[in-house]
Amino acid sequence: MAAADILRSNWKRGILFEERVKMDKQPVEVYRQHVKPYITSKLEEFKLLGYDDISEEELWAFLINKKWKKVQELMLYELVADIAGTKVSDVLNYSRIQAYQNTGWLESEEGKKLIEDLL
Repeated sequence: MAAADILRSNWKRGILFEERVKMDKQPVEVYRQHVKPYITSKLEEFKLLGYDDISEEELWAFLINKKWKKVQELMLYELVADIAGTKVSDVLNYSRIQAYQNTGWLESEEGKKLIEDLL
């Protein structure tokens, strides 16, 4: 077999492999029920650390809006790894920022004064 034929064959295999990988990637929301046990496990870990008030919805919102914000499709093992690597502080910081944004605190006089002081 000529070198050009080998390169062509390897190139085709690479294309087929890439297509197969793309087919395995799915939108994150498709995997929600599949990763539910991992989310439950992470919430139990948070409870052992004394953070009982973080809900499944809050954790899922953090994952969707922060961890996976820029990624449209992920493989299942990537989702599980991200869930396992999530820290309580990450979720609490996200929740705190969401609370500030939703209440309009930054637009209040106190918020404007704080921003001016910081800048």
